[in-house]
Amino acid sequence: MDLEGKAAIVTGGGTGVGRATTLALARRGCSVAVNYSRSVAEAEQTAAEATALGVRAIAVQADVADDAACRRLVDTAVRELGRLDVLVNNAGTTVFVPLANLDGVAVEDWSHILGVNLIGPFQMARAAKPAMDAAGAGAIVNVSSVAGVGGIGSSIPYCASKAGLNILTVILARTLGPKIRVNAVAPGFITGRWLGDGLGAAYDAVKQAMEARSPLGRVCDPEDVATVIVALIADADLVTGQILPVDGGMLIAG
Repeated sequence: MDLEGKAAIVTGGGTGVGRATTLALARRGCSVAVNYSRSVAEAEQTAAEATALGVRAIAVQADVADDAACRRLVDTAVRELGRLDVLVNNAGTTVFVPLANLDGVAVEDWSHILGVNLIGPFQMARAAKPAMDAAGAGAIVNVSSVAGVGGIGSSIPYCASKAGLNILTVILARTLGPKIRVNAVAPGFITGRWLGDGLGAAYDAVKQAMEARSPLGRVCDPEDVATVIVALIADADLVTGQILPVDGGMLIAG
């Protein structure tokens, strides 16, 4: 897909991987609706930086766990940007509870995490389908995690939500083809605020451990993940239904 003149929605687009993806798309000539739930200042700043790259970019508030909000988000993007060709389902949430601490996970944690990480991408894809069909083609990339492949991560609900997102990717690829391709990236440890806040004082030690485990000797920056997302959108026209780890080889480490 030639991204010049196209339009995208990036959920959770103001920070981390979402921000890096927004700017990478903008550099390729793609206008972007930068979705946020709470990070309004960051989303507006990211949209301003994308606009400075010569495309149309707007910040749009929506909680992807709310189906009506998803539909409003798509409607706003199409109205303001003129079309919709790309959806990056990047919005995500978790709780940090050791996997062995079964009693540390509340029912509310399950509901919230599945609502954002699994139901949200389904609702966004459903809402985006008519506009992508009207454009003649579309590409969806879901931001999953190695947690959904290897059962390692911040909490059991998080791992389960990402495993569900992986199979949702396959189902949507079958269902939405041939016009719309659907793939997922599965990052490992990503540097930045999200894990920094979640891991607290343990952040540096965990990062170093992941680097030592990785065959490539490093972990992801947000830009590493964004590069793969954009490649799946723009440079992989015969790829659909795939989950691509972006982890420095962590999953294959002995």
